[in-house]
Amino acid sequence: MSDQKRFRPEERVSQGLKFEEPLIFERSRPGKCGFVLGKADWDVEPVDEVAALGDLYREEAAELPEVTEPEVVRHFTRLSQWNYSIDTGLYPLGSCTMKYNPKVNEAMARLPGFARLHPYAPDEWCQGALELLYELERLLCAVSGLPACSLQPAAGAQGELTGLMCIRAYHEARGDSERTKIIVPDSAHGTNPASAAFNGFSVVELPSGPDGTVSPEAVAAAMDETVAGLMITNPNTMGIFEKEIQEICQIVHDGGGKVYMDGANMNAILGKARPGDFGIDVMHFNVHKTFSTPHGGGGPGGGPICVGADLEPFLPVPRIEKVEGKESPRYSRVYDQHPQTLGKVKAFFGNFLVYVRAYTYLREYGSDLPKVSERAVLNANYVRARLGETYHVAYPGRCMHEVVFDDSSYKGLGVSTLDVAKRLIDYGFHPPTTYFPLNVEGALMVEPTETESLQEVKDFIAAMEAIHEEAEANPEFLHEAPKSAFRVRLDETRAARKPVLTYRQFRDS
Repeated sequence: MSDQKRFRPEERVSQGLKFEEPLIFERSRPGKCGFVLGKADWDVEPVDEVAALGDLYREEAAELPEVTEPEVVRHFTRLSQWNYSIDTGLYPLGSCTMKYNPKVNEAMARLPGFARLHPYAPDEWCQGALELLYELERLLCAVSGLPACSLQPAAGAQGELTGLMCIRAYHEARGDSERTKIIVPDSAHGTNPASAAFNGFSVVELPSGPDGTVSPEAVAAAMDETVAGLMITNPNTMGIFEKEIQEICQIVHDGGGKVYMDGANMNAILGKARPGDFGIDVMHFNVHKTFSTPHGGGGPGGGPICVGADLEPFLPVPRIEKVEGKESPRYSRVYDQHPQTLGKVKAFFGNFLVYVRAYTYLREYGSDLPKVSERAVLNANYVRARLGETYHVAYPGRCMHEVVFDDSSYKGLGVSTLDVAKRLIDYGFHPPTTYFPLNVEGALMVEPTETESLQEVKDFIAAMEAIHEEAEANPEFLHEAPKSAFRVRLDETRAARKPVLTYRQFRDS
């Protein structure tokens, strides 16, 4: 190990050091070992490793680090301390709903009967798990206002894919093969066009109106006998509720199409509005967002879909069915009683332990579920009202669970949205979503969620106000932010186009 002095982040700043300077990362040294297999104190016949391993025996030593166990533990612990997490602070990612995850959810997911259950276990061995999945389906149906549910999709995007497969199968079963288009507003969630295209549909983009919503007139103009359906997000990606959603759904239905709703923003309307009641035919839930499972780093997730009665025959199999018995009901996985099914879209039932957490969350709130949306909407509107005096709100008026600002209040100062986001890191906050939605210039989208206290939201607002003052006084200062993070401003374009995916590549370059 080098004798180079190591500094904590704040000490490095005070010492005038930059984080681009080499840090001590390589711990491997020849001869170090993380374990010791001592000689036995009793007579044991020695194992012939070559004979036992056969073709698997290595003739050359593997290129593995040579480190001690304490060094390995300290390495990964140190990496965790450099990371920002929902357990350390606010995660104001608009449209991504990074709320605090109650630890009771984690405790339930770690119960041995759930955590150690093999997915190939026969039905009679996993009645508790099947009952939980069955009851979760019923809860999601109650929240959505739709009669049938499949838990099989393992992520929101796969829920979109599966929902559109149901729509396509519905039209094909009726012999309506001319419907090859899906209408997708520019205010819909970002993966919607890709899901439509992956299903073989062509995408008809619908621009939002001046107020950020979709107009019934625009939908009527785009609707014809070639349109299979409309994909819409409500509240939409601008954080605005589509107030004319019932009329829009009726227009699509009158034209022979179906309406798919992206459930990414259900955090705003839980217990307040049921999509099935305003005309939605199929929707997915991002249960990992709406019902609180940690989902940083790309997973785990869950994207179950709920559908209307005319789309139910096409749901994936197996379906979970409940049969009343003399002593207690029996739950079973049924494959062969649904001849119009899509088949399987995912092995087993997606990420089962995500559903354990979601079920726990829903049972925990019970009839108080509307409070989730009340607090989420209140926090977002508090941010909008307070910061609206400093930052320009893209669409004025009351928002739902998230608020979108544009860059018009600081662009003239020579400051970008990226500068503002990076500077927030120095104030101890994870940056909000930037440059999305795409139809807002220099977008900065904030979602405080319902789990943040008034004081935490006030601290975030104070940091944002301080950054705007810095932009007015010394815009060049923001160009170098963050100042106190482990890594300062990176070349994000190069990182995306030429990623370094292994430490060895970084070491040898």
